[in-house]
Amino acid sequence: MDEVSKTALGVARVRAGESERPDRLFDDPWAAKFCAAAPDLVPVGTRTPIALAFALQAIIRTRFYDDYLLDAGCPQVVLLGAGLDSRAYRLDWPSGTSLFEVDLPGVLAFKDKVLADAEPRCQRTVVPADLAQEWEKPLIAAGFDPERPTAWLAEGLLAYLTPEEADRLLSTVTGLSAPDSRFSSERGDRAVQAEAAKTSTMNQYAQYWKGGLGRPVPEWLDEHGWRATGHDLGDVAAGYGRPPSRPTTSGFATAIRRTSR
Repeated sequence: MDEVSKTALGVARVRAGESERPDRLFDDPWAAKFCAAAPDLVPVGTRTPIALAFALQAIIRTRFYDDYLLDAGCPQVVLLGAGLDSRAYRLDWPSGTSLFEVDLPGVLAFKDKVLADAEPRCQRTVVPADLAQEWEKPLIAAGFDPERPTAWLAEGLLAYLTPEEADRLLSTVTGLSAPDSRFSSERGDRAVQAEAAKTSTMNQYAQYWKGGLGRPVPEWLDEHGWRATGHDLGDVAAGYGRPPSRPTTSGFATAIRRTSR
């Protein structure tokens, strides 16, 4: 995997730790296997307050997106920048669900090697592609149907794109989305990102951040044919019984495609 993709192992490490808790919010048995398969590549660092805050965010967003995808009720699911996400294997998908994982070839090859003996619980299709470049045609060639409602997820992705790349990605998603499609991602918080970049632990990730959309994601979605809703991280975490130890302005965005193409 390239340097940016290795950050997915850091998230897997967080998910593995959460899966060991008796009060875990999710159970990801494959997260530890990813880390064990490449121990020298797993980012490590001091458990500073900002690092712990980002770890909590990764835990809360995992559960939040689990719930979002299962509640969406869409026959198609597309994980953009799928990384080491194991939802195809660990969630109880409705019968007939088609799930597409889009990410760089090296990430998907590593993932498939670790999961070689595992059985997905839906129809899983990998789509090797660079989301900063052309990915629409490879997705359609893999069997994606733009006429069917789709649940899209961009988890931990937009920050790694420039504003132009993020805008292009969201425009492509919109163009491929039938009415009643869903979309979700982080809202983003530049102030928190700037704080994280100052610490050695979080700079392992922050050095690859490119700014993301550069404007509130719900605002962009509302202007492009979606009905968007913002979800405050603190409120979501408190609802799961994990209130953050420090104030936060970050959170998530979900949206429903409300107009035809």
